[in-house]
Amino acid sequence: MRALKYVAAASLMATAPLAVAQQLSIATGGTGGVYYPIGGGLAEMINRHIEGASATAEVTGASVENMGLIMRGDADLALVLADTAYQAYNGTGDFEGRQIEDTRALASIYPNAVQLVVLADSDIQSLEDLRGKRVSVGAPGSGTELNARALLEANGITYDDIRPQRLNFNETADAIRDGDIDAGFWSVGPPTSSILNLAATRDIRLIGLSDEEIANAQEEEPVFASYELRAGMYDGMDEAVQTISIPNVLVVNAEMDEELAYQLTKLLFENTDELIAVHPAANDTTIEFSIDSTPVPFHEGALRYYEEVGTEVADHQRP
Repeated sequence: MRALKYVAAASLMATAPLAVAQQLSIATGGTGGVYYPIGGGLAEMINRHIEGASATAEVTGASVENMGLIMRGDADLALVLADTAYQAYNGTGDFEGRQIEDTRALASIYPNAVQLVVLADSDIQSLEDLRGKRVSVGAPGSGTELNARALLEANGITYDDIRPQRLNFNETADAIRDGDIDAGFWSVGPPTSSILNLAATRDIRLIGLSDEEIANAQEEEPVFASYELRAGMYDGMDEAVQTISIPNVLVVNAEMDEELAYQLTKLLFENTDELIAVHPAANDTTIEFSIDSTPVPFHEGALRYYEEVGTEVADHQRP
């Protein structure tokens, strides 16, 4: 399917312009993560290729906040973790009592890896060793916090067992560097700039997960998948580290114009090289990954594109 990328921008130029000029807002995350550069890259692609539309990437608190922005119409597109999208659509977890039934996906973009970072000389060797420690669990309302909490609780550790700090990626890196916290969680497409920068100034280690811990996490959150962080990803990382990952979904409101949703989906998959040039996480931006990973219904416009290229869509991915 990646061969679909050979369809050049020229094919997009043949797309009919939008009937009404559109100014699109893309909800991303903090500047130290992957959402912001990916969202910025997508905005540039929209500005370059979709006649009658322009877009800007907005800094936000990431997944949970982004779903609220989509619900209220304060953002047109948003990057969110798959479990956040799933909970919002079904009204479970953090969205119990505030279901967002109009959640629709254009695509799954790339997987996030849950990365637990400590200084190299830390006595923390496993999840169990986090008990009693100062641990950044991610920014309030972020997918990182949802993932960290799910992983911990699935393995018998609650916030009462640690000293949780709700910090964004850059704040987490600074706090580890300065010794203000003992460990920090990232749920982000690797490699991420804030960990790269931390590893360039301090010796760090990434804490791996056991098969049992991964199985426990998958029982808690079915959208989790085993993932291996490759050796050499960060300075001083001599061996691969086993962890879990979760897809990132590009979501919109069901009320988005069908033609616009179609053009956005087409743009994403037929100009993927432009997104890879912005961040290597987009190497996973394929139709196969999107179909295999998206846990909520696709927008009608996205479905039109998938069907146009002959892709089989699952029943749960139809509204």
